[in-house]
Amino acid sequence: MGLYTVIITAGGIGKRMNSDLPKQFIEINEKPILMHTLEQMYHFNPRFQIVLTLPEAWRLYWEELIITHDFRIPHRIVDGGKERYHSIKNALEHCSGDYVIVHDGVRPLVGHETLNRCLEALKLNDAVIPVVELKESLRVKSGTGTTSVDRSMYQIVQTPQCFRKEVLISAYSLPFHDGITDDASLVEAAGFKVKTVEGNEKNIKITRNIDLKFAELFLK
Repeated sequence: MGLYTVIITAGGIGKRMNSDLPKQFIEINEKPILMHTLEQMYHFNPRFQIVLTLPEAWRLYWEELIITHDFRIPHRIVDGGKERYHSIKNALEHCSGDYVIVHDGVRPLVGHETLNRCLEALKLNDAVIPVVELKESLRVKSGTGTTSVDRSMYQIVQTPQCFRKEVLISAYSLPFHDGITDDASLVEAAGFKVKTVEGNEKNIKITRNIDLKFAELFLK
């Protein structure tokens, strides 16, 4: 295949953590979550071009963390936008790869097996995303009550979401609206098909304090 660019989005502000420090900078095992995530990508393929989107107000803080932790993984920093959509659009202007991998900065447990499955499937598809099956029962709100639904009809979507670059650029030519939940939904809206592959259950998005506890265990 060709060259790969990884866009790592790190625009969170820590609301669900009840913290003044954005969650991507919270330390696990004496290292910020975001550094763990960048290391996962770099160790999988040191030739990946890594583009990191950060809120402009926190860019200097990140640069200070790099010095403090003697962090040497090469990456380019791009200012994040108002929404994730705008951050990715900014980052796409700096992508040199033929394929673009978009990953949440607060998913440090992606796993190389998941990355391998995604990139293998990308050889034959325009867009590939990892998913995991639901284990809990589901109910949907209806009027004043709730109704049981068939959980086998639903899947949990993870990142990395992987695309041919021209496909992602085409999708991001569509205007922003509040219904955009991830890159794959935008790519589908642009008329492209999205292939799903098996994700991994450890690949949680760290958004709550309990997620930190799980990540601490797995990252030891």
